[in-house]
Amino acid sequence: MSAVEPQYRAHFDARVAFANGGGLSAEGFRIDLPHPEVDARDVGRLFVQHLGLALVGSVEITGLEIVEERHRGTRGVETAAPAPGRRVVDLSHVIREGLVTYPGLPAPVITPHLTREDSRGHYAEGTEFAMDIITMIGNTGTYLDSPWHRYAGGPDLAGLELASLVDLPAEVFHLTDLTTRGIPAEVLFDREVRGKAVLLHTGWDRLFGTPEYGVDAPFLTAEGVSYLVEQGAALVGIDSLNIDDVVPHGERPAHSGLLGAGIHVVEHLTNLGALPPSGARFTAAPPPVEGFGTFPVRAYATLP
Repeated sequence: MSAVEPQYRAHFDARVAFANGGGLSAEGFRIDLPHPEVDARDVGRLFVQHLGLALVGSVEITGLEIVEERHRGTRGVETAAPAPGRRVVDLSHVIREGLVTYPGLPAPVITPHLTREDSRGHYAEGTEFAMDIITMIGNTGTYLDSPWHRYAGGPDLAGLELASLVDLPAEVFHLTDLTTRGIPAEVLFDREVRGKAVLLHTGWDRLFGTPEYGVDAPFLTAEGVSYLVEQGAALVGIDSLNIDDVVPHGERPAHSGLLGAGIHVVEHLTNLGALPPSGARFTAAPPPVEGFGTFPVRAYATLP
């Protein structure tokens, strides 16, 4: 895979005065940059374009800082064209014996059914096979929740439409600098999400497999859930412990709201930072197991 070209963003404060009266101010605003060689006037123009402001009389930019940082999807700024040829980005954690995905749930156990040595007595000379048994809970590694996981009358893994799991247009929200654990609805407002896979990049996957992964993890707020249901998202994924806030005897508004609306949920994603805000296609298809609600997937994204 070819090296990724560096990308840059501007951090700044802004004060806008409108030509017909009134004004607008912003503190700690951030936008994508086409290149790092920009000044306050350039940033002011991008700021106005990104917000779609009309009748602007003046723009004052202060505290400007240019930072090397992945783009988030600023309007009017095109991300550099990728290298020719389709790229595939793996978004799944590796499953191995003893892996702890979710604290308190059993780890997978792998045992041989037929060893290579024993198989030699069943086949021609020089031919051997290994057959193994894996015992694991469906909530292992990177997995998908079907409505049946939450609702007895909902479709199970075998009842999911394959077209709703494969090659979905993805909107990736890079939220690693969010100052709250709960992801609010407002951070989703700037993108069209109808019929799309909404992928929430929190950066929490860096702790996967450690005790810290299960403590104070990011989650999607109830308001964020309601917004995605209203807007008709097709799938919601997160690179965190759970799409809900995990508290003893707590409510599960994300699982209840999303799965109740037929919106698939994928948890424990990884490597979302390698994806652009828009333009990727997302796939996460589990095996069609009847009477089962959750199972690991090989989640991945393709980039043109």
